[in-house]
Amino acid sequence: MTISSSLNAGVSGLAANATRLAAISDNITNSSTFGYKRVETDFHSMVISPEGGTYSAGGVRSTTQRLIDERGALLSTSNPTDLAVRGRGMLPVAQISDILSGNGEAQMNLSTTGSFRTDEDGYLKSEAGQVLLGWPALADGTIPTYPRDTSDGLEPVRINVNEFSGEPTTRIDLGVNLPAVQTEEGAEGKTSELSVEYYDNLGTAENLTIEFTPTVPAAGSSNEWTMTITDSASPGVTIGEYTLEFDDGRSSGGTLQSVTTVTGGAYDPATGAMIVDVAGGPVELDIGLFGAADGLTQLSDTFAPVSISKDGFPVGNMTSVEVDANGMVNALFDTGITRTIYQVPLVDMPNPNGMVALDEQTYRPSPESGPYFLWDAGDGPTGDIASFAREESTTDVAGELTSMIETQRAYSSNAKVIQTVDEMLQETTNIKR
Repeated sequence: MTISSSLNAGVSGLAANATRLAAISDNITNSSTFGYKRVETDFHSMVISPEGGTYSAGGVRSTTQRLIDERGALLSTSNPTDLAVRGRGMLPVAQISDILSGNGEAQMNLSTTGSFRTDEDGYLKSEAGQVLLGWPALADGTIPTYPRDTSDGLEPVRINVNEFSGEPTTRIDLGVNLPAVQTEEGAEGKTSELSVEYYDNLGTAENLTIEFTPTVPAAGSSNEWTMTITDSASPGVTIGEYTLEFDDGRSSGGTLQSVTTVTGGAYDPATGAMIVDVAGGPVELDIGLFGAADGLTQLSDTFAPVSISKDGFPVGNMTSVEVDANGMVNALFDTGITRTIYQVPLVDMPNPNGMVALDEQTYRPSPESGPYFLWDAGDGPTGDIASFAREESTTDVAGELTSMIETQRAYSSNAKVIQTVDEMLQETTNIKR
């Protein structure tokens, strides 16, 4: 009966607008919740009347969708491990309860922001109990190759703030000028000495003593020096001796022309370096390529260490951590050294809005969201990671209040339809009287 379908349509209108009001109230309630993604309600008409004949009202049904792909504004904070994704992609996290239970691998959830701080066990955990996940780095700070289509390689980011760490020296680059006048006829043949500090395998500081002795000819200029290397960790032992000859031509005067190995590792003309064995192991000593002006040179009358650089650092105490835009979790030591200890990837998928919404502004991939992939932050379609930042709610309070007024009016109108149908049915009943 047509009048009965009007009643059903009015009831469906009440239900649909009640659903919309619930979504609006949820959005307004979470207008100050960091990382909250607003819910949108859509109405869809239902047509059940056949072609021709008496019309029957089908009513309306409502569907809701959480707009996870919408991004809120970023708010600056003072915590270096407050993180927010700037652009596409999501941070991998896990519940601390899953990790502490020890029942296998923790389930990966996703979030676009979080305020992470170290807990009593050193985990980077948010106030909601979400632990940041990342790929652990090797001892030298490099990130191995991990699978990108699964979360199997991810581990909870765990920081030991009072950890001691050091790194041995494996390479030293020498940029030194030797005085050309010392290889001329009648020169005093003064030996020039250079001490270079390095760090051994236990983080202890040792020194390489490098002596440069000129060859003084009977006539003219020899342009030749003998380089002798000794190690403070092995007193009295010469670990390398080399004969250096410098060019005196117009185009490349003062640069290395030849290196003859007397003892120690051979000079490699392709790299400009030789390997010397200190007490803790081999160290690559770079003195420059033939014809190059950035290594050892022989110019003028001054002995000058122009530039000396080396890797490695002494034992230091970790003081804090920071996350850079590419997701590298860097440990900062009181010696001024920074070392990468984890990499946090960004997870992306074809349909972010198809994910399952969980508590605490976290989400879980589902068949509707499509297969996910773990990208380096800033690579592929993903954005980067902003530290010292939180993402605000995507709720527009003014828009939601306007929608609330519209919903209230629509609800009242549907209630009026039901009231009118009731009066019409009452009139129908009164016909019998």
